[in-house]
Amino acid sequence: MRFKRRTLMQIADMICGNFPHESTFFPYRSTSRLTEFFSDADTDYVHDGSTRQRWVADTLEKILAEPHAGAGKVPPTFAWVIRLLMDPGDATNEDHQRPGALAMLNAELSREGFEAYYAPDKQCYLRHLATNTTTAPEHNPHRPFSVAELKRRDQLLAYLEKASEDELIEEILLPLFRQMGFHRVTAAGHKDKALEYGKDVWMKFTLPTQHVLYFGLQAKKGKLDASGTSRAGNANVAEIYNQVLMMLGHEIFDPEFGKRVLVDHAFIVAGGEITKQARNWLGTNLDASQRRSIIFMDRTDILDLFVVHNLPLPATALSPTAWPDEPPF
Repeated sequence: MRFKRRTLMQIADMICGNFPHESTFFPYRSTSRLTEFFSDADTDYVHDGSTRQRWVADTLEKILAEPHAGAGKVPPTFAWVIRLLMDPGDATNEDHQRPGALAMLNAELSREGFEAYYAPDKQCYLRHLATNTTTAPEHNPHRPFSVAELKRRDQLLAYLEKASEDELIEEILLPLFRQMGFHRVTAAGHKDKALEYGKDVWMKFTLPTQHVLYFGLQAKKGKLDASGTSRAGNANVAEIYNQVLMMLGHEIFDPEFGKRVLVDHAFIVAGGEITKQARNWLGTNLDASQRRSIIFMDRTDILDLFVVHNLPLPATALSPTAWPDEPPF
């Protein structure tokens, strides 16, 4: 994806706020504020002291060169930049619907065949005029990570190496699923093993049609394999087979509706690798309807999702003295 240099320079002026104060629709951003702006867009670009407008235009050019879905779409990072630029809370000399700012932005975007608009959620989106395709910011765990994101991923990886099963659930999985839009994310008595019925967590997800799906989650801290004898710290898939059957067959009580419901899907989550043999063994031993209900998540999935959703790391993951058996960084 390439935009004309003229377009990038004009959008850069809007991001910088390079207009007389009494007539501008965009707030002024100093060099430090520009770095903060692009950090909020989940990038690691830092202003280098050069001309603000030119640096922003160069940065936008790099962002537009990132991988994206194809024709009629811009990279998700660019969509984030536009959303931040058009944040209703930054309205200047106009109301929160920002008609003046939107008109200025669209005068430039139309040159490239795009249009910005506000959706009912009061967030700004980009639409390709020829195809009517909308580009929204997305949390894609398969996109390339920035240097800062890779550092956070490594810190989380070190944490998972040492974390207990309860810490995996409380510090990582519960915040992650809440951030991803699941509701009533509830740990099911994991510490005292009371009333688990095969699941460590239960939660629900509301579809756009307002129908509700229920999920159970069984977590293991280490590698999940299908070997005859599991090594210390690893779990054998045979150990969770009965737990999966209990999870799918036992009702849970939803206090919001005041009724008991069955779990629609079961997450099997491992803090380590889930081997192909383990997946195949469980799939073979469950019947067809139960097999379709199983969703696997291993360490790679946890790391990538946690980073792209920009969740804060657990406090012990940030402390160089958290793990006494490791040398200080």
